[in-house]
Amino acid sequence: MDLFVTFQKLRPLGGLVNCDRRRCHEKIVLVLSPRRRLSSAPGALLVVGLAALPTLPGCRSGDTPRARGPRVALVMKTPNNPFFIDMQRGAEEAARRLGVELTVQAPEREIDVEKQMQIVENLIETGVGALCIAPASSKGIVPALAKANAARIPIVVVDDEVDREAAAEAGVHTESYVGSDNVEGGRLAGQYLVEASAGKARVAVLEGIPGHETGDSRLRGFRETVRAALGVKIVASQTANWERDQGFNVFQNMLQAHPEIDSVFACNDMMALGAAEAIAAAGRTGRIRVIGFDAVDDARKAIAEGALAASIAQFPSEMGRLAVETAVKLIRGEKVPADQRTKIGLVTRETLSARPAAQAPVSPP
Repeated sequence: MDLFVTFQKLRPLGGLVNCDRRRCHEKIVLVLSPRRRLSSAPGALLVVGLAALPTLPGCRSGDTPRARGPRVALVMKTPNNPFFIDMQRGAEEAARRLGVELTVQAPEREIDVEKQMQIVENLIETGVGALCIAPASSKGIVPALAKANAARIPIVVVDDEVDREAAAEAGVHTESYVGSDNVEGGRLAGQYLVEASAGKARVAVLEGIPGHETGDSRLRGFRETVRAALGVKIVASQTANWERDQGFNVFQNMLQAHPEIDSVFACNDMMALGAAEAIAAAGRTGRIRVIGFDAVDDARKAIAEGALAASIAQFPSEMGRLAVETAVKLIRGEKVPADQRTKIGLVTRETLSARPAAQAPVSPP
């Protein structure tokens, strides 16, 4: 995204600069009144690149109100998923409490790795005290993190772990990981399916983006658990790229190819909700159990209504809070744990009825 600053009609005033800032997604507009004319032509219009001016912290989208303190950046996978909206909320609460300036940015789509890399590179150039990032790709983000290392910016990885081999090969070092145990979450989903089906099921799996540690770990834990149940068979497994509309389309095709499917495990709730819509379109609501992952508000509502059977709860607001707290400690030169696991839990209609505001929590191992 190219950013430009537009100096509108110039007229002499006593002060050096008076700035009326209006923030938008594509550009930053500044109405400036300089001490003296910069052009002899009346009403001259000047357009310059953003790099020609100092950074204006108050004009960055996703900033917390200007605070006296270090600047922390949180780069998420997308601003459109309820999971990451909750993560941002937790991060902003921590930033306000700690008196730091927080910049939150993300590409529009979770699969846009190149855009996320550009965001990181731009943040490095403008200067941040610490970088918290939920990688859009466990391997693809590594070159951008190498640049953060070169700029001596400490890195806190959130939610999706960086691929260890790729990081080691590039010499990339991260200070801490904040997130849930996705393998254990996959096992919890598998255990629920085996128990709910009495050990007999024909299962479809909606995978995350291939090569992403989060989805791969959830899938690994799920497969490990259901493999032990001889009556449970996975008849179809395909990516739906974390997205609801793809969850609908992919599962609709699966159901047509395998009408015997009676269970679905989706590696996130967006895909699970898409599958539930496909099931409703086929007139089979209530006859195919759907298990999601994240327990976002829409998924909880679907569980209460019977469209979903269960979801694995994470606590993204806790991730955001802990990530910012860790970043501030790093800026202050304090030591932090290399691995910080947040809790998970199983959400079903029964747990919602028993504990409307929560779910059965599972402490990190």
